[in-house]
Amino acid sequence: MKNILKILRTEKGWSQAALAEKLDVSRQSINAIETGKYDPSLPLAFAVARLFGRPIEEIFDDEVELAHAAE
Repeated sequence: MKNILKILRTEKGWSQAALAEKLDVSRQSINAIETGKYDPSLPLAFAVARLFGRPIEEIFDDEVELAHAAE
């Protein structure tokens, strides 16, 4: 699943470990989500969306290339 999690995280100046702590997951989970090796559970996707104040579909996209992915 494509996502802009790394972009959002770096805009906040957070490390993977800092984001993981805010979401109560491991740093390895954040890395796996950012690299597309792991799709987050629905509750985790909602938590990410709430944390960044954005709709889930703006952060995660399983079909269409995200506009911000090239940035």
